Amino acid sequence: MAKKILIIDDEETIRESVAGILSDEGFEPLSVASAKDAFHLLETEAVHVVLLDIWMPEMDGMAALPKIKELYPNLPVIMISGHGNIETAVHATKMGAFDFIEKPPSYDKIILAITNALQFSQLARENEILRAQQVHRSELTGISPAITAIREQILRVAPTTAWVLIRGEHGTGKELAAQMVHNHSAAKDKPMIEMNCAAIPEELIESELFGHEKGAFTGATTSKRGKFDLADGSILFLDEIGDMSLKTQAKVLRILQEQKFERVGGSKTISVDVRVIAATNKDLEAEIEAGTFRADLFYRLNVVPITLPPLRERLEDLPLLVEDLMNDFQRKGFGKKKFLPGALHAMKRHSWPGNVRELRNFLERLSIMCPDEEISGEQVSQILGGGMAGRNSAHAPLIESTSLADNIALAADVNFKDAKKQFEADFLKVKLAENDGNISKTAEQLGMERSHLHKRIKALGLE
Repeated sequence: MAKKILIIDDEETIRESVAGILSDEGFEPLSVASAKDAFHLLETEAVHVVLLDIWMPEMDGMAALPKIKELYPNLPVIMISGHGNIETAVHATKMGAFDFIEKPPSYDKIILAITNALQFSQLARENEILRAQQVHRSELTGISPAITAIREQILRVAPTTAWVLIRGEHGTGKELAAQMVHNHSAAKDKPMIEMNCAAIPEELIESELFGHEKGAFTGATTSKRGKFDLADGSILFLDEIGDMSLKTQAKVLRILQEQKFERVGGSKTISVDVRVIAATNKDLEAEIEAGTFRADLFYRLNVVPITLPPLRERLEDLPLLVEDLMNDFQRKGFGKKKFLPGALHAMKRHSWPGNVRELRNFLERLSIMCPDEEISGEQVSQILGGGMAGRNSAHAPLIESTSLADNIALAADVNFKDAKKQFEADFLKVKLAENDGNISKTAEQLGMERSHLHKRIKALGLE
């Protein structure tokens, strides 16, 4: 797509001549006659470089420059002046101007200055992305067959333009998988735009996705670009897509199909080129059956499905995950910890309904609460809730694998009453985790009265 260059100059002849030069070189020129008009335009347009005249009525270029840099710190500004001198040029540079050109601007000087500004802006963006990638982990940890297969699947789909639907329980690493797709895609040098559909109130989600014009609703004091606009030429990650209302789903589907939209309160059609990665912890087929999710949207998003396994199904990855996460905590100053064999064994006997997120929170808690350098199985059991050190414990999780025979063998020396009680506790923990701890939703899912479920939770010590 053509780079947008904004010309701010009160002289119409200058605007027209510079716009002609830019058009000939394949740029998309935008022009305004005042700084005030420029600020209105910058609210709604993704501009790549600004050409700013110094001498203008009302607000001159030297007054507009610091305001532009304050609002858009990464936007290169090239100053243009017919009365330039060394002192003015130095002052403008100190205030954040990228370059200084004298009027009448020559063809070669304008193109050279803009080319340099674009290259500088690109390098700054790449550095910013590299810094962000150093902070955030961007690879799935593990050597289990399930994770190895998913890693290979991501590496195959990432370089394409195919849309991806990532599914899995809470805490399995869906956002990490999306980031991995982005890091290996053609858009890796551009930021991935993220939006959590469950965290935005329904009345504001359209504004977040599509943007809005000034005065579109109460509180809209300025125009705003939406997520689709910001993700133009890159990837939009829609997390918790299953929590989007049917009304918003219909609008999103139209935009996904046409790659065109209007801002809330606006009439201008905006075209974008956006690749979508969506994620959900919900059973979308069941949601379609219940009438809460559109089948056509599901089929549009589900081009390449990726399903992340829960931690309990890949316990062979636990030692690597522990090492990876503890190294993270060590870099943050928590100190080095060594896990004795019994500690890892105790962790493998936990069902981890919150998956890797729960593991991370547990290890952070353990790093804080255990001053010893060596961590024993007893300490792990105590922090996880106690009673996991031996199989005879009524609290030791029995759901450790997908094999019924394995579970029976594990519980061989546990009496029937304790085994039944522990199975119920593990089962309810998993179901509660699936519903974010919502007792009403869990009771409805299980076909139980809410009051009865609450009593069972209290009796089993799961509060």
